Amino acid sequence: MKRTHRKIYTVALAAGLLFSLAACEKGYLDANQTNPNQTENPPINGLLAGATYQSAINVFSAGNITSYYVQQLASPNTGSGSDVYDNVDRSATWRAIYLNVTDIRQMKKLALERKAYEHLAVADILEAFNMSMLTDLFGNAPYREAWSEGINLKPGYDSARMIYDSCLSLIDQGIAAMNLQNPQVTLDASNDLIHGARKEAWVKTAYALKARLLNRKSKLPDYDPAAVLAALGNAYASNADDAQVTRFESLSSWNGVAKNNASGTLDGWLSATFVDALDGTTFGVFDPRLPLITDTTRFGDYRGTVNGVGRTGSGTDNSACALSPNGAYSRGGAPLLMLSFAEMKFIEAEASFASDKARSYQAYLDGIAANMDKVGVATADKEAYLGNPVVAVGVAAFTKDLIFKEKYVATFLQPETWTDARRFDYKYKDFVLPRNAQLNTFIRRVGYPTSETSRNPENVPAVGSLADHLWWDR
Repeated sequence: MKRTHRKIYTVALAAGLLFSLAACEKGYLDANQTNPNQTENPPINGLLAGATYQSAINVFSAGNITSYYVQQLASPNTGSGSDVYDNVDRSATWRAIYLNVTDIRQMKKLALERKAYEHLAVADILEAFNMSMLTDLFGNAPYREAWSEGINLKPGYDSARMIYDSCLSLIDQGIAAMNLQNPQVTLDASNDLIHGARKEAWVKTAYALKARLLNRKSKLPDYDPAAVLAALGNAYASNADDAQVTRFESLSSWNGVAKNNASGTLDGWLSATFVDALDGTTFGVFDPRLPLITDTTRFGDYRGTVNGVGRTGSGTDNSACALSPNGAYSRGGAPLLMLSFAEMKFIEAEASFASDKARSYQAYLDGIAANMDKVGVATADKEAYLGNPVVAVGVAAFTKDLIFKEKYVATFLQPETWTDARRFDYKYKDFVLPRNAQLNTFIRRVGYPTSETSRNPENVPAVGSLADHLWWDR
């Protein structure tokens, strides 16, 4: 299956400056070397444009890995590596995240020099966002030595738990920086591609990210649901608060995948597991979000592809469902979501389940409604679904399984869905191993990229198996 990897560059709209974020090939991710594709002194708002845009693109890149692991997508090719848990090289995603954090740190340096406190806040929040995403894929990673003074081609690795703690600290620092008075340089709306320079929106996003990360520890003894709920109290209040990007270099990311498939370059096929979960096969209720994601097949119904099996038919005869070029997630200009109000409601449902089941149940219903509103479900269809006894089970019969089931749909194509699958131990109804899986259990981590194992083998931690659990998944 073809993967779409474009050369990513950003347009500093206000200044009219064009500069590339692409990597040159030598040096540890070019964090300490001159990049011939990048200006020596980029303007701070140019870095803001690059960092906000690339953070969203990194979500797409990670989601284009993890969506196969959670069987939202499936390869049309038999035995595709992502389908069957092969140790596929993820160097491109690893490199893109580190290069983006390099630019984020450059923005932070300029912000400190110029007392640009709002930029400083955004830099802290985005570094936490990117690094938490990287460690949820790979586990331990270079951090303290990755951006050390001088050239370090073989940086040591820090524990994922240490990086996680650093991310929480960065979030708190970002909130504090956004509240500092009299910044000498302020955010530029045209270059802030996530929140358009709305300070209050960035603070909400910081708390939303904090809630997500605090909830990451749900399987551990030190999980603190009260702290999760406290963060949520300062996070999103509606879909209007979502962290997302809607301006793109050309095609929006998932639209590019859908357009590729429509033109014969097979990509973006839906898994049979996901289709069955929404078309009534698995749960006995049709989900009105399905027609807003994909189109019917030539048979007039919805059919997914079994992970590991590959396509039936020619691949171009519309025998199976794929992302629609007109779909809510894959139409032209569709928002590329990073954090959403719907996700926050499901986090609230999970964190309040033990202490206040009525609150948890209402948050679960609100999360479904928020996502349906986001993707454009008609009001009557939304109300019918929310009133269906399969969904509206009542407080007494309400279970955590229902929270994870509905969050699985609401976080479609998000890398966070794989985090949830691991925290939930893949206990979704009728969720089974892909055909011809190379592991005898579900995948739990991504292997280190060849760019690391070949260049920094002394420091790369040993990985016994892609079934090895990360620190929060135990």
